[in-house]
Amino acid sequence: MTLPAATRNLATLVAHAAHDLGGINPVLVDVTSKLALADAFVVVSAPTDRQVRAIAEDIMDRVWANGGRRPAHIEGRSEGVWVLLDYSDLLVHVLLDGEREFYALERLWGDCPAVPIEVDTEEARAAAVARAAAHGAEGRQ
Repeated sequence: MTLPAATRNLATLVAHAAHDLGGINPVLVDVTSKLALADAFVVVSAPTDRQVRAIAEDIMDRVWANGGRRPAHIEGRSEGVWVLLDYSDLLVHVLLDGEREFYALERLWGDCPAVPIEVDTEEARAAAVARAAAHGAEGRQ
């Protein structure tokens, strides 16, 4: 991939935010060679519209807290079926599981490299344990 480091770092931050709220299978699609609009997409899904909205909101909060960036454009925020966050160099797609399956963005851009974003870090495991404890469940690793 020929992604700029800043875009890769933003994608990793987005994936961690999504993962922490139950986002499923974050994937980075490098479109630098095919699209002038952005460097990459992050595609992530969730099982409910409430989770889709919560993940999108948390992504916006974390990106703001880690660099003061707001999306240039937001689509689908109120519906919670497919939320698009446009950070110019990175487009973030948060979709319901069924919508992700139907639209298959990773396959649509099949000639571009698409790789899962690794979020299983010690920090991610600690966050999962903290979330479980906050909800009255015993944390398991």
